[in-house]
Amino acid sequence: MFARCRRLTIRRRRSASWSAPTLFPSRPLGFHGDVDGTRFHAAYFAQTPGFWTHGDLIEATPHGGWRLHGRSDGVLNVRGIRVGTAEIYRILDDIDEILEAMAVEQQAEEEPGGTRMVLLVVLREGLVLDNTLAKHIRSELARCGSPAFVPARIAQVEALPVTFNGKRSEAAARDAVNARPVRNRDALQNPACLDAIAIHPVLRAPAAVRVSRGSAPDRAVVIDRDRLRQDLQDICERVLGVAPIAWSDNLLGFGADSLALLNLLLEIEHYTGHALPLSAFLAAPSIEGLATSRDLGAAEMAAQQDVRSGPRVRAVGPDDCEPVCHFLEQIFPESGIEAASWRRLFEHGWSDHKRGFVLLDGNAIVGFLGTIVARRQVNGEAALVCNLSSWSVHAKYRGWGMALLAALLRDQSLTYTAFTPQPISWAALLAQRFTTLDSHRIVMLPLLHAETLLAHRPVISFDPAAVRARLTSQQRQIFDDHAPYDCLQFTVSDGPDHAYLVVKRRAHRLNARRLGGPDKVLPVRIPYSDILHCSEPELLLRHLERVKLAILRRQRTAALVVEARLFPVRPRGVMLPLRTCYRSSLLAAGDIDRLYSEIVLLPV
Repeated sequence: MFARCRRLTIRRRRSASWSAPTLFPSRPLGFHGDVDGTRFHAAYFAQTPGFWTHGDLIEATPHGGWRLHGRSDGVLNVRGIRVGTAEIYRILDDIDEILEAMAVEQQAEEEPGGTRMVLLVVLREGLVLDNTLAKHIRSELARCGSPAFVPARIAQVEALPVTFNGKRSEAAARDAVNARPVRNRDALQNPACLDAIAIHPVLRAPAAVRVSRGSAPDRAVVIDRDRLRQDLQDICERVLGVAPIAWSDNLLGFGADSLALLNLLLEIEHYTGHALPLSAFLAAPSIEGLATSRDLGAAEMAAQQDVRSGPRVRAVGPDDCEPVCHFLEQIFPESGIEAASWRRLFEHGWSDHKRGFVLLDGNAIVGFLGTIVARRQVNGEAALVCNLSSWSVHAKYRGWGMALLAALLRDQSLTYTAFTPQPISWAALLAQRFTTLDSHRIVMLPLLHAETLLAHRPVISFDPAAVRARLTSQQRQIFDDHAPYDCLQFTVSDGPDHAYLVVKRRAHRLNARRLGGPDKVLPVRIPYSDILHCSEPELLLRHLERVKLAILRRQRTAALVVEARLFPVRPRGVMLPLRTCYRSSLLAAGDIDRLYSEIVLLPV
């Protein structure tokens, strides 16, 4: 889900010279000493030729309105979380050791989401950024602000880039940390500082990797308590990238995200030789607590969570529907999903199983993980399949996201599926022994399989009564359960062969495009038809073009999309990456479809 934002631009008059743009109130005439206007042009016209461009963002909402966000230079988007740098600087102002600071976004392919936040700090004379000060900075940002404010890396620099009018240039620093040419270098008083930033060893160092700690201690030998705590301290400092960590420090207070905490638990499990449930860790998230959990056992430690203060997880109750829907509207504003659609997560009648889990701080909902559970008949046996939906937490509580997943995964009788995970959620699910279901989907345009038109014409029936009459009892249950949710259900018949298909009309949202001027920025949504279930893929493949054209005409869509794993032989089409996964001790990948899921209930 992306906010459809555009930089504020003002079109200039068409002219052979860029130096005569249309004037508007408060627009500067040029830079002092910039005789030929080169610096002025580079600052405001080079980025978008023909337009005056500066760092304010305007968002086009799905309802046709507009929202002014103000300066974009001061907003970071790290792993999908919008972070305002002004709040970060307000907290850092109270740290006496810091003279100046600047937070910028750095591209990092090894990070979930592909970006990370780095903090550049200028310290008071004579001070050096050591582990103790770095730890203090991280903990203060997490304590006074949010874990989302905690940078991935902190680098001490001699100076920050400043323009001739005295403003700090985050744009120049961002170019430097990403090893890109600095666009406004000529507008800076101290461009030499960018060279030092660009080659700073902290910013250029590769990502930390998990390294073997050697052989774990013999499980039959009683480990000395102090040695155990020291080894756990070493693991925590290495994985979280913070040192020193005291034995009593709250490990959730350093701003680590869910994935970092998950990696920490995996390292500890490798060291101790037994599983450490996340619930036990959350009961006492400190080195001392981890050492105690090894002695007391996970069950007793997990029980302590009920009496500790702070955030807690519980199952969704009957009175949670409206508060959760309100929370989801706030957490996913760019989705355009209205409350009536969110309520479908609670109001479907597919099972009486719990609808998910909420993360509470006091009485306030600060996190949610939805569950859509249905009883399916697979290979003649009943199975409970649980689809994960809308996994989200407020940025301030992002380290607690795994607590929701831990609560869900306690039920080992369920088969779990995830069809729309974000990158960081995807990594967390794979770490929890989820298996990739499919990695690609096929986009098939009209007439791409015209050769199948040479086969004799099949019978395609869309009449609900006729379709239902042809189905088996199990398929009729699917038909009735999906009928209220705008699914296209039909049959394809070719002699004795029959196929039952369930197709959902969806829309792919593109970033807003500039179509001639700032008053014509429109959201672009491309409708497509997504096959959720097909009982006979080989029959569909035999008559693919006729079936495809019938679907596209019926749903008024541009393309037919299907998971690549559906077909024994992949048809022609555009292959696009896909993230879907599952975890099951009962079912194989071929037994799982996308019925009874959030794709059916929500316009995702």
